[in-house]
Amino acid sequence: MVALILGLVAFVGTNKSVVLSVDGQSSNVKTFGGTVAEVLQKADVQVSAADRVSPDLATEVTDGTTIEVFKAKTVDLTLDGENQTVSTTGQTVADLVSELRVASNSAVSASLETALTGLDDPLSISTPKTVTMVLDGTSYNRLTTAESVAELLDEAGITLAPTDRLSAPQTAALVNGMALKITRVKAGEKDTVTEAVPFETTEVPDSNLYEGEEKVTVKGTPGEKVTVFETMLVDGREVSRTLVSETVSVQPVAAKIAVGTKKKEAKPAPAAASPGGTAPAGGNWSALAQCESGGDWHINTGNGYSGGLQFSVSSWLGAGGGQYAPIAAGATPEQQIAVAEKLRANGGWGHWPACAAKLGLL
Repeated sequence: MVALILGLVAFVGTNKSVVLSVDGQSSNVKTFGGTVAEVLQKADVQVSAADRVSPDLATEVTDGTTIEVFKAKTVDLTLDGENQTVSTTGQTVADLVSELRVASNSAVSASLETALTGLDDPLSISTPKTVTMVLDGTSYNRLTTAESVAELLDEAGITLAPTDRLSAPQTAALVNGMALKITRVKAGEKDTVTEAVPFETTEVPDSNLYEGEEKVTVKGTPGEKVTVFETMLVDGREVSRTLVSETVSVQPVAAKIAVGTKKKEAKPAPAAASPGGTAPAGGNWSALAQCESGGDWHINTGNGYSGGLQFSVSSWLGAGGGQYAPIAAGATPEQQIAVAEKLRANGGWGHWPACAAKLGLL
């Protein structure tokens, strides 16, 4: 009887009630096992090195111990465009993302609460990347979780024209630090330029006009030319243009100018002045003396100039006047004119600029 009682006590003492959870499915297990490994063996739960068991297999169990087993499973996924298969003991997508140690703001194709066993398609994870974008000549950085160039363009709301150029194929996978240049190209743009066409001028001899006289008989008017170019713009800047057409829409009208050929009659020369101050032969000299000295050929006011043509001492002597008199006022009008002719031969009427201009001699 005593032995029976002792055996019963030993049986009761070694029998334990354990909570066994396998991948979230819990059950109560009666066991005589002493360690977690023994309990799992008696419960016919096979575990591998990849599985996660808590507490570990060598832990002694007591009545009420909870054993959790998370069976390792394989998951097909694409991480930043790279296909791979990973083994995980996680239960949800959030568990897997945590195990992969990717950024929490990564783009994931399924909800984080989704059970891994409930995935119908391979999981896609795209981590945040900084891409330098150059668009319309402006450069800026964009943080994105897009996987490809095409997805990035769609995300940024950028529509490409058929002629636009990309520095990378649209199918290319994005990587952190990547630079993407978008070049806007506009070809076939028409540019119309309107410009004046100059008119020609024709001179026609006219015997009714004196020599040196001109008269416009037909007023010239410019024409108009329309030129069409085909241009190519790159990022808004013209890089080439091709001539398409050139048309003179308005013909110019040539100007006509009548040019006089009629000879002028020579005017008779005035009589020569007498030594007392009357004008000598040679109308120009007489008129010039009248302007320079009031027609007084022997004037000497002491201002450095004397005579009818107001010679300076240096001009008078330099032109040979010293052979007649020390200063011009002492010479006859004819002698003064002879010296003046020498000056005019070397320098023209410019020796008497004011009066010569007044008389129209310059």
